[in-house]
Amino acid sequence: MTDTAPDPARFVADADVLAADLLVDGPAREALDIARAHSWVTLVASDHLLDDAEAVVAACADPDLAADWRTKVERLRDPVDHPAGDHPALASAYRGEAVHLLSYDAALASAKTGAALREYMDVSVRPPDAFVCLFDPAAIYEVAVGGSYPGPDRDPRA
Repeated sequence: MTDTAPDPARFVADADVLAADLLVDGPAREALDIARAHSWVTLVASDHLLDDAEAVVAACADPDLAADWRTKVERLRDPVDHPAGDHPALASAYRGEAVHLLSYDAALASAKTGAALREYMDVSVRPPDAFVCLFDPAAIYEVAVGGSYPGPDRDPRA
């Protein structure tokens, strides 16, 4: 476990979720919109994680779109470093002290993996639709920032 407590307002989106945010309308976009709409909610991502997502976008769509996406997401994310051999999403969550990891990878979200991860970090792995249902900005604001929740403070489409 890390020495400091993980921050409930910090989350990681695996490469599959990052690509789905751009390429598919639905839960992945809704989940990332939470970070885009709230300045105090932080998307944590390593360069390795963004490399993976950029490669998925380039393969599924277009390299130019992938490069443009990379430029935009780098302004949104809080960068973290980790060794090259580490799983990019897990390492980003660990190094970035994130409580939430969004992924479509069923093996990563399994109970067995969750139990193994608890030895090293306090993270909940779930698909974007579950995150959207469970993440309550008003409740998290009270814990993470303090005071009454003022609502979204940014345009998620900007």
